[in-house]
Amino acid sequence: MRLPIERPPGCPFDPPAELRGLPPMSRLEFADGHLGWLATTSAAARAVLGDPRFSARQELKHAALRSVRPGGPASPAPPGFFAATDPPEHTRYRRLLTGQFTVRRMRVLEPRIERIAAEHLDAMAKAGPPVDLVRAYALPIPSLVICELLGVPYDDHDFFQERSARIVTPGADSAGALADLTTYLGALVRRKRATPDDDLISGLTGDLTDEELTNVALILLVAGHETTANMLALGVFALLEHGQPYEDAAVEELLRWLSILHLGAPSRAALEDVEVEGELVRQGETVALSLPVINRDRAVFEEPDALRLDRAEARRHLAFGYGVHQCLGQQLARIELRIGYRALFERFPGLRLAVPATEVPLKTDASVYGVSALPVTWPVS
Repeated sequence: MRLPIERPPGCPFDPPAELRGLPPMSRLEFADGHLGWLATTSAAARAVLGDPRFSARQELKHAALRSVRPGGPASPAPPGFFAATDPPEHTRYRRLLTGQFTVRRMRVLEPRIERIAAEHLDAMAKAGPPVDLVRAYALPIPSLVICELLGVPYDDHDFFQERSARIVTPGADSAGALADLTTYLGALVRRKRATPDDDLISGLTGDLTDEELTNVALILLVAGHETTANMLALGVFALLEHGQPYEDAAVEELLRWLSILHLGAPSRAALEDVEVEGELVRQGETVALSLPVINRDRAVFEEPDALRLDRAEARRHLAFGYGVHQCLGQQLARIELRIGYRALFERFPGLRLAVPATEVPLKTDASVYGVSALPVTWPVS
């Protein structure tokens, strides 16, 4: 098998049919010709992500899809790029960052997130329908939140949104976008070191070098708003298309059902021969994961293709990964999604698509799946 495999027209929420019903581990030809594996069940994914014999180091892995990372997969991760490191190096970064993503700190952010959502809903109401929910709501909320968390001036949020989107979009100038963000964040880190404030970057200046902290901030900035923004917009699209009223329990089911991390992400390289689900993965082979299929695993979820907002087992999804690399900001993402969905549907109970569902533009060429625009409308009295 070889990727990419396109989602069929008219099926914006379902995984491609070619990936359904595969064995837990299937042979996969990667973009560079490497013959590796594709994991398609929850058990296989947990076995790979939870086993230290599999590495997250990018210089050891092959890209299932064409790499959007400047320099390709052969370059070792720079200092601070913790997502592409293994223990004990990863453990050091993880311990420092976990102290910054405490439950207390996330709860302190809740009132601010509620105010941000309310302000943007006010602006939408003033502008009147129709509006593009991506630009008016889904992008600004997580962008503002991550900027506040890191201590980035919000006046620069457009700069970050545009460059973050280019980094995860094949064919875009990802190298230039990465260079712009790195230069900006490097200068910001130096300012925070000279004049610390009550933000995440300032809180880490005593533990990390400028280069390490710049790369940590880069990962958190891109991951902290690109994924959440896509989930906000695509989740609204799903709820409107299925005519389901929003409730807070919907967040976990939407995370499971939509699985916006696209095919091949995440992936791991075998450091030695490892048997997974009856298949022998040889040292040096890369295992890619299909989260859209894994989160529809019939062995874990009853009627997995159905969107059931009250699903009891929804939290068993792997949308935030598994093992030592499980998403650091998952609680923040959950808070943003819960507040974002609830505030939107409470303010506009008659919200509906302003165009036919087939005309909603999908991000089929990006590593983070979503909609590039979501025209919506609502009754105006």
